[in-house]
Amino acid sequence: MTMALDPFFRDLNRLATEVFGTARAPQTMAMDAYRTGENYVVEFDLPGIDPGSLEVNAENNTLTVRAERPGRVSGEGRDEVSYLAAERPRGTFSRQLSLGDGLDLDNITADYTDGVLTVTLPVADQAKPRRIEVGHGGGRQVIEGSSR
Repeated sequence: MTMALDPFFRDLNRLATEVFGTARAPQTMAMDAYRTGENYVVEFDLPGIDPGSLEVNAENNTLTVRAERPGRVSGEGRDEVSYLAAERPRGTFSRQLSLGDGLDLDNITADYTDGVLTVTLPVADQAKPRRIEVGHGGGRQVIEGSSR
């Protein structure tokens, strides 16, 4: 149901942005998530974002990413420009991901290159698979029961 209505809400949000000049609610950002080796990687599309506005936080098994792309201003920065077309989203972008157990939250890294924020989440040592040796044969004793 939500997927069917998503284009409607996206268009409604874009209309509100054009009418009021700014986005009123944080917008989501497109992302990909995948595992490679012993890391999970999440890539967020954030073209044109000032790297200084990026915030990446991990707390209580929740990863939060926030960024901002302000509207353009003209002249001395006092008057906002009058757009002829405004199809690129502006304002605040935010996304929260629930993280499962077994991630090393102390060693998360983030890199912003060419409009893509890449967050790398390493798997914790205690969550990595281990091979368990199985003993066999030696030292078995047979206990015989007595009948009365």
